[in-house]
Amino acid sequence: MVIPPQPPEQAPSSSGGQAEPVRLNKRMADLGLCSRRQADDWIARGWVHVDGRAAVLGQAVSVQARIEVDRQAHERQRQQVTVLINKPVGFVSGQAEDGYRPAASLIQPGSRWRECSSATRWSPQHLQALAPAGRLDIDSVGLLVLTQDGRIARQLIGEDSQVEKEYLVRVSWQDRSQDVQSVFPAQSLRLLQHGLSLDGRALKPAQVGWQNPEQLRFVLCEGRKRQIRRMCEQVGLAVTGLKRIRIGQLSLGPLPLGQWRYLRPDETF
Repeated sequence: MVIPPQPPEQAPSSSGGQAEPVRLNKRMADLGLCSRRQADDWIARGWVHVDGRAAVLGQAVSVQARIEVDRQAHERQRQQVTVLINKPVGFVSGQAEDGYRPAASLIQPGSRWRECSSATRWSPQHLQALAPAGRLDIDSVGLLVLTQDGRIARQLIGEDSQVEKEYLVRVSWQDRSQDVQSVFPAQSLRLLQHGLSLDGRALKPAQVGWQNPEQLRFVLCEGRKRQIRRMCEQVGLAVTGLKRIRIGQLSLGPLPLGQWRYLRPDETF
């Protein structure tokens, strides 16, 4: 695959002149070819050429550079899998910690959802380099994405990601666990929507409203550590249950708790 040179006028620098060279791995990631880590792997294997010459790790390129990627790289990329899990309480999203099992340990033939419509056959190789693209804390449940594809990880958790994540959050306020909506101050709800900060940084506007009298619906476009729980703490709410039900265009749907399925080729976030 050949990525044609980009016309100079399409990528001016901030001063109005020619764009500065960037590292090849960043350029490939910006073009949506792969993640930076994958780019480095491909470069090390000799699968990338720039302007007809074999690329080297750390190489800087201009936006006019002609980037060629060998067929082997794309074949390996097509073999990468993405898995959707309905994570239960008590499992961590990433590596095992404090005696708790990682969510990836659920990815076994016996826990694959019987209605998974992907033609992909399970293989132990699918567990290699499988990383969470966004986390759910140990006390939360719902949709968790694990992927071998750096492009998907970048789309979901990259610095410039705008992919929505939707949650249902059961809450209590003061000594009230029933009909919380009727007593929770409207100004505090507005703060949840916009006006809070975490770790000294303002949060982006969020969609927050009542799903029912005891449950809030959050839609976020960012993912700070334990963000929803910490937001709720700031307005006096205690979270008693948190479930992620959607990431981008993909909903959790009827996927049973503790089971998983493959992302199909026709599905996108």
